[in-house]
Amino acid sequence: MLIYSIRRLIQTIPVVIGVTIVVFLLMHLIPGDAAQVIIGEGAPKEQVEKIRENLGLNDPLPLQYWNYVSGLLQGDLGDSIRSSRPIADEIFKSRFWITVELAVYSTILAVFLGILAGIISAVKKSSPADIGVMFIALFGLSMPNFWLGLMLIQYFAVDLGWFRPSGWGTWSQTVLPVITLGTGGAAIIARMTRSSMLEVIGQDYIRTAQAKGVRERVIIYRHALKNAMIPVITVIGLEFGGLLGGAVLTESVFAVNGMGRYVIDSIRARDFPVVQATVLVLSIMFVIVNLLVDISYRYFNKRIDFD
Repeated sequence: MLIYSIRRLIQTIPVVIGVTIVVFLLMHLIPGDAAQVIIGEGAPKEQVEKIRENLGLNDPLPLQYWNYVSGLLQGDLGDSIRSSRPIADEIFKSRFWITVELAVYSTILAVFLGILAGIISAVKKSSPADIGVMFIALFGLSMPNFWLGLMLIQYFAVDLGWFRPSGWGTWSQTVLPVITLGTGGAAIIARMTRSSMLEVIGQDYIRTAQAKGVRERVIIYRHALKNAMIPVITVIGLEFGGLLGGAVLTESVFAVNGMGRYVIDSIRARDFPVVQATVLVLSIMFVIVNLLVDISYRYFNKRIDFD
């Protein structure tokens, strides 16, 4: 297990390097001039060129990439064009942890609702309960997060006054964003759990346990669910990464001061270093989550041989 974990950790290094290359190149392909943004429109060409020289924008791309990676290895994500402050400070002192909290809470909600709904749907196959659960799951998959967020704000915050429509920190500010972000994930997990459970329930060892008179609850939760969790865990890991990215719209709708809103504001201001840094951080988070998902497989299925 330890050897496998170390090997998988080493295998993520080329992935991270690839992510830095893609993010770096994408930022250079975006139309616009960072030097022009800093000095403002209508500035003399001489001043623009001077700023480009100071920022190293006139250097060859390989040299710019080397300087970029060298800074990353020292924990330097660059400076914001708007505020002239280190981007690492602006991200990790508050915004990063707000986005992680939102993604974690939303994932917990999605996992709880999705697995419960998937089990009910699989056990009650072709029943009204199964049809109803799958209809709700399809509705959850089809519904845009920003629309759901606006509807929740209108009804529960504006009309009923039960929750606060913006901000982050108290439970009344947390509930609506978490529901908004977690609904789509719950629908996907429910459908995957149902499919995986139906496949496992049809196995011989499940029928043997039923013939021996083992209680249905024990069969479902101890035997069937645990063996059905491998594909579900994969989906959960992907969903967590997706929720980190999906937080962009949700944080904008609820005025949550996390990384999503930070990157949206930076795009509007053409603050390219911030956009580059946030995309890189979220991508690395996704890689780490996938690594943890791979390592967790052995816990749910002892037959998996990592060697």
